[in-house]
Amino acid sequence: MNELTMLKDDTIVAPATAPGEGGIGILRLSGPGAEDLLLRFFSPSRLSARLDSHYLYHGLLKDTKGLPIDEVMAVLMRKPRSYTREDVAEIHCHGGNLVLRRILDLFLGAGARLARPGEFTLRAFLNGRIDLTQAEAVIDLIRSRSQLASDVALGQLEGRLAEKLKDFSVRIADILAEIEAAIDFPEEDLELEGQSVLGKYAGSLLADMDYIIHTFDSGRILRDGLNILIFGRPNVGKSSLMNNLLGEARAIVTDIPGTTRDTIEEDLVLSGIPLRLVDTAGIRSTDDPVEQEGVRRARVKVESADLVLLVIDGSQGLNEDDLLALEFCRGRDILVVLNKSDLGNLPIPSPLEGFPLVRVSALEGKGLNMLTAAIHERFSGIGGATEIRETVILTDRRHRQALVLAREAIGRFRELLVQGMSPEFGAVELREALDAIGEITGETTPDDILERIFTRFCIGK
Repeated sequence: MNELTMLKDDTIVAPATAPGEGGIGILRLSGPGAEDLLLRFFSPSRLSARLDSHYLYHGLLKDTKGLPIDEVMAVLMRKPRSYTREDVAEIHCHGGNLVLRRILDLFLGAGARLARPGEFTLRAFLNGRIDLTQAEAVIDLIRSRSQLASDVALGQLEGRLAEKLKDFSVRIADILAEIEAAIDFPEEDLELEGQSVLGKYAGSLLADMDYIIHTFDSGRILRDGLNILIFGRPNVGKSSLMNNLLGEARAIVTDIPGTTRDTIEEDLVLSGIPLRLVDTAGIRSTDDPVEQEGVRRARVKVESADLVLLVIDGSQGLNEDDLLALEFCRGRDILVVLNKSDLGNLPIPSPLEGFPLVRVSALEGKGLNMLTAAIHERFSGIGGATEIRETVILTDRRHRQALVLAREAIGRFRELLVQGMSPEFGAVELREALDAIGEITGETTPDDILERIFTRFCIGK
């Protein structure tokens, strides 16, 4: 943490709004020199001996020669009541790259340093305003692709996950404190709780941890989205199906087999769940090296798909390429889409019996409501907005891995009790559990992990 802590001695500056033209651009300063830098170049419309904290002032921002750069609004937020718990100043100027660039260069020339990606949030974490789970929730909130994902991130930012993890830590620490007291002060004849009682404590912890760990699959989907692969042989209507689901002509559609040579990916929100639709090259035996590469890439995508939409021409019987496509996606979650119902419907072929299926006509747009309903039904375990707001949900794989390590350590502690071992032998397991939880909240997180987390942020946040 030493290298990261050293960063707090500087005054940093960065644009807090996205690049490009806009009505307003915001530039943010944080650090011990924020107030001095603001007062050096900002001239409020109403003369004041001192700017009050958390008040917005109108005025001119002037360069080193006293010439106006822009008419602005400025606000000073003195520590500790600021985002970073340091002195923070913001300049609200007219949006535009040139104006923001001139103001940024002005403060850089006066001694401020350009902020690293995520450095404002990093300082909020280092100064104890938020823990690491809340810091990570900031980037998840910014990048959320659906209402439900936003609700989950907001709940984590408000500290729901942090509170649950703190509860786990307190319960583990209580057991550990009792064991260590009996070890450290044997002359006091402190009575240790019976093994059965400690076993019940551990069992309760394991149950509560399991409940949170099992939310990860839903949380991961809400945060990252479902990967839905549109798969099948050439000319069965995969690209038409994708275009209909998106409501736009994203993929090229022709009667020529093999039009799609590579994967095409687009985002969609369905009933509050973010999806990533992936249209793939048609699956068939071919000597064309370009098509072969497309087929190879399609097969690779199968491995990471949450759901495969296996598209079949329902007006024709299965051929060898259909069976090849079916074989490639066996073992995955499959929803069979019998397309071209406008050309007639043959009986369901025996190789497809037992698979859930939907009949559609991508050409006429028929049956698409049934298809989207079938997709949503398969992931109906992901709750509605009300349930999401009231539940702690794991969305980050790092959190899950660390909590699994903590759970395993508690499991080993309980196993020692079951085997009749003295509870003192399980103290090391309890400490491991505390360290694992501390990695989630940031108390024991290595510097390289912290740097990796905060580099995901944009500059200015």
